[in-house]
Amino acid sequence: MAQFPTIETQRLLLRVPEIGDFGRYAETLAHPSALHIGGPMGRHEAWRRFLQMPGAWHVQGFAMFSVIEKASGRWMGQAGPWCPADWPGTEIGYSFHPDARGKGYATEACAAAMDYAFDVLGWDEAIHSIAPANAASQAVAMRLGSRNRGPGTLPPPLDQHPIEIWGQTRDEWRASRERFA
Repeated sequence: MAQFPTIETQRLLLRVPEIGDFGRYAETLAHPSALHIGGPMGRHEAWRRFLQMPGAWHVQGFAMFSVIEKASGRWMGQAGPWCPADWPGTEIGYSFHPDARGKGYATEACAAAMDYAFDVLGWDEAIHSIAPANAASQAVAMRLGSRNRGPGTLPPPLDQHPIEIWGQTRDEWRASRERFA
């Protein structure tokens, strides 16, 4: 079995998803305020989506990390590199449980994931595909230093959902990285 990375920040542990993460993951995707593209979804659909990340780790060698709060050991969300077939670019995606929002966890986890994508995976740029009405996600992208590059399109079946592409280059990230040190 392959050895996968674990990243530690001040308050968080980023690791490959494990089966014990699924309960809070399903709660996240089912919540009425679900901010991910496509909106709330049921447990069965959430299960299928949950399996994408461990599968991508095994097949591609990267995917979003489960974000664990070190103090409690609880799953708080997911964040990290994501680039399925026909995606509009190399993405640092993120989605957090409702009780994790507003604590800076998304920014902290995404900063670590940006370092990983640029330094380990060798990416030249990172994007965030964000629904135009998702002000919270836009705020995270802005705190990371990304700019709105305009409308984009995801591959089917997600092409029916409007998105904006936010992003930055590796050089832009490195120039502003001291904000997170």
